[in-house]
Amino acid sequence: MAAGRGDEFGNGPLDPTNQLEEFVLKPAPQNQVVKCRITRDKKGVDRTMYPTYYLHLEREDGRKAFLLAGRKRKKSTTSNYLISIDPTDLARDSETFVGKLRSNRLGTQFTVFDNGENPKKGQATRQELVAIVYDTNVLGFKGPRKMSCIIPGMDTNCERVQVRPMNENDGIVGRWKRKEMEHLIELHNKTPVWNEETQSYVLNFHGRVTQASVKNFQIVHDNDVDYIVMQFGRVADDVFTMDFRYPMCALQAFGIALSSFDSKLACE
Repeated sequence: MAAGRGDEFGNGPLDPTNQLEEFVLKPAPQNQVVKCRITRDKKGVDRTMYPTYYLHLEREDGRKAFLLAGRKRKKSTTSNYLISIDPTDLARDSETFVGKLRSNRLGTQFTVFDNGENPKKGQATRQELVAIVYDTNVLGFKGPRKMSCIIPGMDTNCERVQVRPMNENDGIVGRWKRKEMEHLIELHNKTPVWNEETQSYVLNFHGRVTQASVKNFQIVHDNDVDYIVMQFGRVADDVFTMDFRYPMCALQAFGIALSSFDSKLACE
């Protein structure tokens, strides 16, 4: 998907260095765009199959601050990414493990969990932070794909409502399928516009995306398609920008981006 033109929009003074785990789980400040960059590392024997993805915050002073790393687990029956606040330690039993992204067998539905336990195993039952559902594309792979992102809503104190399902049917995807949307927010990718001049589907990324890709997307609420909750797009072969706003947090946005790399319906 091609990138349109526009003006830059910016970050205020955000500093994740002191409380990184708290920072990546906290919704973005209101009235602010958190601008980030994802780099994909394919170096190494098995990195082409299992690359590592690194998320950095782009600061106003031009420097970058590391936020998260994600890598697909080997020997897993479904796509399963471990997400860590340590760029070198992506073990499930590490203290730096903050969450994971898991797909269904078809690679069309994904859920991001925090670092709590599976309800069958432990006391601290994990939270579901976002579900991503990809629709099959009626136009084939060349047209724009459709994705729905369902996130927990916010309470009166602007805190995220906790979704801790005790079984799979009670999870975000199950509730969404049953249209039980209390305390949930449904978002979609913005429909791009066909551009005759470039012969491609175009979105306006305000200068943040420079290369065409079917993976480029913007996430909006149907009630206000001009409020971009999240946007993601390619700027080089293995470099992507990822920006997000309230009520999304870095872990939710990074999980959505990882699902986009993985989705079987996102082939290029």
